[in-house]
Amino acid sequence: MLLDPIVFPVVIAIVAIIFLAIFFHFVPFFLWLSAKVSGVRISLIQLFLMRIRNVPPGVIVPSLIEAHKAGLKNITRDNLEAHYMTGGHVQRVVHALVSASKANIDLPFEKATAIDLAGRDVFEAVQTSVNPKVIDTPPVAAVAKNGIQLIAKARVTVRANIHQLVGGAGEDTILARVGEGIVSSIGSAENHEQVLENPDSISKLVLKKGLDAGTAFEILSIDIADIDVGKNIGATLQIDQANADKNIAQAKAEERRAMAIAAEQEMKAKAQEARAEVIQAEAEVPKALAQALRDGHMGFMDYYKLENLKGDTAMRENIGNLTKDGMKDILK
Repeated sequence: MLLDPIVFPVVIAIVAIIFLAIFFHFVPFFLWLSAKVSGVRISLIQLFLMRIRNVPPGVIVPSLIEAHKAGLKNITRDNLEAHYMTGGHVQRVVHALVSASKANIDLPFEKATAIDLAGRDVFEAVQTSVNPKVIDTPPVAAVAKNGIQLIAKARVTVRANIHQLVGGAGEDTILARVGEGIVSSIGSAENHEQVLENPDSISKLVLKKGLDAGTAFEILSIDIADIDVGKNIGATLQIDQANADKNIAQAKAEERRAMAIAAEQEMKAKAQEARAEVIQAEAEVPKALAQALRDGHMGFMDYYKLENLKGDTAMRENIGNLTKDGMKDILK
């Protein structure tokens, strides 16, 4: 019983601390006080209901204070809560609306939330609309009509088009269209010297095409930053074509040579075949003579005359094949 006067105040203090912690967690009193001082009308019950709806008052209340101080009367607590619950960035939207209001840019709250929900940074878009952005294109290679390659770099100055941010193409499309325009402009030049003398002709021609149609940007200017002379593509193509023609001619010549060799070998084979047939026919001659002698169709003297004729023919052939030196040896 002696400890009761000491334990009781401690318990009361602990309970009070727990109660105050729960109270200030669900009822952000200091946020309410800050809003009250700033002139924003919001009740403690509304802040408590935000906690119940899983909407952080630390995001909504400062955004309301910022909008109120900037004079944006059409932004309400319900609008900000609805945008937060749909997955939007409340603070970014409010920053964008304040910046647009100060820059006299017509940007309704519904348009800003639609841009934010579309995945684009609406605050950055407003800044780009106020301060134009410079985009450097990668090196673009193109060939003039005389076959000389030119490598150009351009700087594109763009301004955000607020009304085209939802559904409009981005920077990649701008770069692709500008690159296509540069290639078309250089390709239509008679020679590369014309392009080097008047590089502004490229930007003028590209600007006339309206490359920013359907994009989230408005092209203000296109400036050619640098032009370098590349390879002689025309000469390279002619050399490649000549080498290709030479290889084709060599291949055809090799084909004809192979066909001639094959024909020669075929003729040799036919000559050998004919020679074999002649030898085979000559082998039949002695048989025919013997058969003629046996049958009495040929006498001995006839055979003797035939042999003399063959010997005389062979001797003439040998004499005909003799050289001058051989003839001298015989005459000696």
